[in-house]
Amino acid sequence: MSVVASYVYRDGQRVREAPLTAEGLTLAANEFVWIGLYEPSDAEIDVLVKRFKLHPLAVEDALAAHQMPKVEVYGRELFVVARTAMKVDDRIAYGETHVFVGDDHVVSIRHGSARAHSLLRAQLEASPLQLKKGPDFVLHGILDFIVDAYAPIVDDAEDSVLAMEQKTLDAFLARVEIRRLFTLRRELLKFRRILGPMEEVLGRLQSLDLPCIDSDVRPYFRDVGDHVRRVNSRLGGLNDILSSVFEVANLLEQQRQGVITRKLASWAALLAVPTAIAGIYGMNFEFMPELHWRYGYFGVMALMAAICTGLFITFKKTKWL
Repeated sequence: MSVVASYVYRDGQRVREAPLTAEGLTLAANEFVWIGLYEPSDAEIDVLVKRFKLHPLAVEDALAAHQMPKVEVYGRELFVVARTAMKVDDRIAYGETHVFVGDDHVVSIRHGSARAHSLLRAQLEASPLQLKKGPDFVLHGILDFIVDAYAPIVDDAEDSVLAMEQKTLDAFLARVEIRRLFTLRRELLKFRRILGPMEEVLGRLQSLDLPCIDSDVRPYFRDVGDHVRRVNSRLGGLNDILSSVFEVANLLEQQRQGVITRKLASWAALLAVPTAIAGIYGMNFEFMPELHWRYGYFGVMALMAAICTGLFITFKKTKWL
């Protein structure tokens, strides 16, 4: 069974368990049921469709599990899709949570998300005055629970980016580190593509006159939307830092190549002088300066040594060597 939890609530208090049967889902006045499912079967969904008259298009989306965050209205039924995120090694693993909200029911369906709502349910049940508000407050709790998991991802990414930035200034990045930077930037760009639609979802929930959403609950959605905007803003700053890390690494690499080029040019100039003199005296000319002089060899060697020494001192002063 993929039913994680199914309970009926009255006045903010849990009153009984609600099995997925016609009798179990029968509700009295001022009661609502919160059903939590994890990758449910078609048979389980059919029970809910018959009991709560869920719209076929929304059910199709909930079973497909390849949706971007969105809010859709079907009569008195509200269908919300949110994307979950969790850091796994150097990558971000995504899941989906689909929520059907009616006047007397909340049905949450998780796909690919390992974070169960048991802790969230316990927190909401510990605040009966808040839970008394009904299904719309449960929807807020689910979205807040999902968004709260975004911040640790950004915190971890910030630590990695700042450490990489410092290492870039201290030493040259290895190939593995550069590959990790590209992977991190790609993951953060994917994450930002999720945050944009999530902001739109929360904006609609806080500003539009939607069914099942009371006016006194809208400020709670605004608070969750603020969390998403802060995360998105921090991600924008991280992308700027990543771009600066790439630029600094590229500038330092160019500088290193320039230093190597200058050193090679300096040594080539040092070797060019004795090579030229030796090449000239290697020619088969009979009449050359000091060719038959007893100390001609020593004079030429001394001349080459003096010129090379002068060039070496000059290059050292200009820091080319």
